[in-house]
Parts: sequence; C-alpha cells; structure tokens
Amino acid sequence: MKTGVIDVGGGFRGIYATGILDYCQDNALTFNLGIGISAGSANLASFISRQRGRNYVFYTEYAFRKQYASLRNFIFKKSYIDMDYVYGTLSDHDGENPLDYEAMAENPMEFCIIATDAETGKPHYFFKKDLSQDSYDPFKASSSIPFVCKPYPIGGKLYYDGALGDPVPVKKAFELGCDKVVLILTKPADKPREVGNDEKLADRIQKKYPLAAEQFRLRAEHYNNGVALARSYAQHGKLLILSPEDTFGVDTLHKDKASLNKLYESGIRDGEKIKEFLKA
Repeated sequence: MKTGVIDVGGGFRGIYATGILDYCQDNALTFNLGIGISAGSANLASFISRQRGRNYVFYTEYAFRKQYASLRNFIFKKSYIDMDYVYGTLSDHDGENPLDYEAMAENPMEFCIIATDAETGKPHYFFKKDLSQDSYDPFKASSSIPFVCKPYPIGGKLYYDGALGDPVPVKKAFELGCDKVVLILTKPADKPREVGNDEKLADRIQKKYPLAAEQFRLRAEHYNNGVALARSYAQHGKLLILSPEDTFGVDTLHKDKASLNKLYESGIRDGEKIKEFLKA
C-alpha cells in the first residue's frame, strides 16, 4: 500500500502541520510520498530529512527576525519574505539551521513541491531530483505569494505560490499512485475559504501576469472544490483530513508566539488520528 501526506501550507499557520509531522516522527509514522505547497514544502523537507523540531524553530524564532519577513524586505527587495534568507542563509550546509540534504536525498520517500508558473497560471510539479545541496529554489518558488513577494526565477521561468495552481492537490496524490492519503489543512475544514484579499492582490499583478492573476481570483473556489473532493475520498476510507478547530488568530503573515504554540500543540494532538487511519 502506498501512502501519502499533503501539506497545503498557509504561511505561519503551517506550524499546525509541523506539530502533526513532529508527532509522526515521535511515533515512527512514515509515508511513501509527500506533497508540499509553500510553507508545507519546507515542513515536509525537514520531515523527510528526519530533523524533528527543525521547523518549529523557524516559526517561533526566525520568523520574528526582520531579515526573514518585514516591510523593509518589501521596500528594498520587493519581497516581504526574503526567500534567500530562509532557504539559503539559514538552511544551507553552513547556515544557522542547515537542512540535512543528504538525509533527505537518501530517504526513499518521494517528494513533490508545487509552484505556479507566473506566465501561464498553471501548476508546476517539482520533485526531489530538482533539489541539490544548498539549492532549494523550488521551496522559494512555492512560497512566493503574489505581490507580497516577487515571483521566483527557476530555469528561465518565474514562479508564484503553488496555492494558485493546485491549492489542495488530492487528485495529484492519487495520480502519483497513492492508496491512502493524509491531507493537512491549516484552516478549519468546515469553513469554506473566502475570497478575502485575493481580488485586491490579483489586481496588483494583473498587468504583468494576467493568467496568474486569474488563478488568484479563483483560488478560493479551487480550494473549496479540492476540500469537497477530499471529503468524497474520506467517505470511502481513502483519505484523512486533519485541520485545526481554531487557528488562534494566526494567519498567513500574522503571528504571535503564544498563538503559534497553541496551534503547534493542536497539531501534535491531531497527529494521533493518523495511527488508526493507516492501520485500517
């Protein structure tokens, strides 16, 4: 049986998934495939490299640094989050908290990272073969929220956050051969995603990237359709949806340490549901 785990990301709400994945490591729960979007790709990288607790430090310590996320970054680097700082300065082999690339590469678990082509608005699926020591560009691309961050270049193409192209990649997981899938959402599953600021941010990139802007406007619809598809698989015992009952005020770019810890602990607790699901 091939098992998969999907981490859809969600900015700083991704600490919920970190709790779930740390629980899995504590209890020797493994998967054959991981699919990550945005912060979810970083969470899964540390999971695959078996660096339990690594991502917790990123959310609760590094994320409060101005070099990580700040208005200064936005003004001078055109990107609120400095992807090169997060996935380079901190994560390279000589960084403050290096990703164990060798362990990640040697782990037989498959890894798919989703970004969105800024020119076409279509999802692009990167895999472990697209990563190398100190070269983690797919993570940077997958995490580049339109307007908040500039699109990230890879191989002559520009990419935005994977949530535009394929926000809930349940279909992709089964296409890649999974028999059972754990889907980690970072919003309560019973609350449909609303358009919110999507329209305003889409307007900001409309001129340069009209097709990506169109996908941005449809993101809520695509997300809700993806969750509906997940529910249908769940009814047949093929998928488990994990989501927080409360995000404690944590949002994509809003955080405080007490709330982050509450969300992390709720992830630890919810991780226990995976044991029975994988046994069945």
